[in-house]
Amino acid sequence: MKKVLLLIISIYFLNDLQAQNVRPVWTKDFATQWYSLQGWLRGCDFIPSTAVNQLEMWQAETFDTATISRELGYAHSIGLNCMRVFLHHLAWQQDPAGFKKRVDEYLVIAARENIKTIFVFFDDCWNESYKAGKQPAPKPGIHNSGWLRDPGKLLYEDPSLMNVLETYVKDILKTFNDDRRILLWDLYNEPGNSNYQNKSMVLLKNLFRWSREVNPSQPLSAGVWNKDLTDLNKYQLDESDVITYHNYEDEKAHMQVIDSLKKYGRPLICTEYMARLRNSTFFNIMPMLKKEHVAAINWGLVSGKTNTKYAWDTPIPDGSEPKVWFHDIFRPDGTPYSQKEVDFIMSLTGFKSPNQKQQAAVL
Repeated sequence: MKKVLLLIISIYFLNDLQAQNVRPVWTKDFATQWYSLQGWLRGCDFIPSTAVNQLEMWQAETFDTATISRELGYAHSIGLNCMRVFLHHLAWQQDPAGFKKRVDEYLVIAARENIKTIFVFFDDCWNESYKAGKQPAPKPGIHNSGWLRDPGKLLYEDPSLMNVLETYVKDILKTFNDDRRILLWDLYNEPGNSNYQNKSMVLLKNLFRWSREVNPSQPLSAGVWNKDLTDLNKYQLDESDVITYHNYEDEKAHMQVIDSLKKYGRPLICTEYMARLRNSTFFNIMPMLKKEHVAAINWGLVSGKTNTKYAWDTPIPDGSEPKVWFHDIFRPDGTPYSQKEVDFIMSLTGFKSPNQKQQAAVL
């Protein structure tokens, strides 16, 4: 009986100690030191051109390492060094061990191209429902017709899903918590989008708590994207180790956002920009981000099944080529949408030719 009592007391104090050791938000100095070691980060939001959504990217039947390898090679060839990649809990739920193996396979490929990865756990954008298995074909000419929210409306239909999500997040973070191939954990993409507004706050708060209980070595963040979501924005900015944000406006409006975020004294990482039809382009935004030492991550690398070469609100039902691509840099065969654009990107990254891959790897 005495031994049992001592065991109970030991467990109580261990749990209390663990609760006290849940790591706080990084100090501004620590975040700045971490960022100073990264160099200038530039890259894309990446999904292989053969995937219509996150499930098609990560499910075993459609996990396409050949395309991932080829397309990350395109990124490396113009001097890009990081990718932002969306996960989906349902791919993990089907087969946790297999999912983590595929995440590691992706990381092996990316590291081979000297590319670090930002992983995104959850997302409030596009389709609210989803199911495992074969994914729908893209709808001709419609931007992101097959993209999935995660967890979407299922969380509000089945609140017990929150327990599954906690297990998922902690499993992934524990597996990869010291992995140097991972730059950052972007916990939640555009919380409050799709008319969720502050409905997403509960999951957002849980995400930061779960993540800090695991205490990964990489920074945690959730990007601000809509100035009108004041409660969400305040929480995201207060809880993020480094500040991430989205902006698809021209250079003047974008610079105003940078200035407004500088007051927080933390590194700035722009995790979405570049919508040509909105005058957010490589030519006017990327040099500004480099000058301000803000990481520059644009939406889209290779045009494919996500249809992000089409604008958000301007479908082309016959699927014909838009006169001006909205997002993306390359066609699937590696041909640039605009050679002038690619030459300009390379002038900023210091790459003069795609043949410098081996030289860059040595350096």
